Amino acid sequence: MSVTALRVQHQRPRRDPAAAERAAAEFLTALGVDLSADGLADTPGRMARAYAELLTPREFQLTTFDNDEGYDELVLARAIPIRSVCEHHLLPFVGVAHVGYLPGERILGLSKLARVVELFAHGPQVQERLTKQIADWLTSHLRPRGVGVVIEAEHLCMTLRGVRAVGSSTITSTLLGTLREDHRSRAEFFTLTGVGPR
Repeated sequence: MSVTALRVQHQRPRRDPAAAERAAAEFLTALGVDLSADGLADTPGRMARAYAELLTPREFQLTTFDNDEGYDELVLARAIPIRSVCEHHLLPFVGVAHVGYLPGERILGLSKLARVVELFAHGPQVQERLTKQIADWLTSHLRPRGVGVVIEAEHLCMTLRGVRAVGSSTITSTLLGTLREDHRSRAEFFTLTGVGPR
């Protein structure tokens, strides 16, 4: 069995933690937050570090293997935890991703499905784009017969502010290849994700 490994990394942007902390302090002060109050003196630094973590994906090694057994059924990782930041309000959205593929000549190390989700979830995002980026990336790097991605997420920009629709969730899906074209494969994918046929 041959193993192929590819190091996956985003080009890291230049960061200035001190400037981010100063900007956070100015932002909070401009909104009337008294940073001299007990417990708030270190908030700008914590805020800057928290957003740096939310906006920075981790590198990982994409490992694929020859599909020696000729496995041709669906491979699905359900309920991969997802956290991202809405690019419109910079508030988090959290939920789960269900990611599956129909293998071609290569199969993927299972933990790498979660790593690909994490890769694209970091940074300012919209759920629709995130769903498509994951599917397109897997199609490009794995060349499977089909890929399916479903994301279910709660958007804090919708539940904490504005309409305040507490308990609402948003579901997006992208299906490519056989999972899009063959109605039986499509139905199987949606049934196994637990979101029902589309």
